[in-house]
Amino acid sequence: MSSSVLSEIENKINQLSREEQLCLIEQLAHSLRESTLKDQSILENQLVAMASDPEIQSELKKIDEEFALTESDGLEKV
Repeated sequence: MSSSVLSEIENKINQLSREEQLCLIEQLAHSLRESTLKDQSILENQLVAMASDPEIQSELKKIDEEFALTESDGLEKV
């Protein structure tokens, strides 16, 4: 968004009463929280789908097998 648009928005907000400004802030915060929760839900669903994918499971098994020797090097697992 261009700075001129942001300036125009700021000017319009400054014309609002304090009560209207607070109401606007509350609405924006609520909208951002909902958007964030939606994004988190989408990410979780994508991770579940990936974890269930046979190709990814196969790759993870190969990686585990590759590093099996290094696990016996005496270092503790974290």
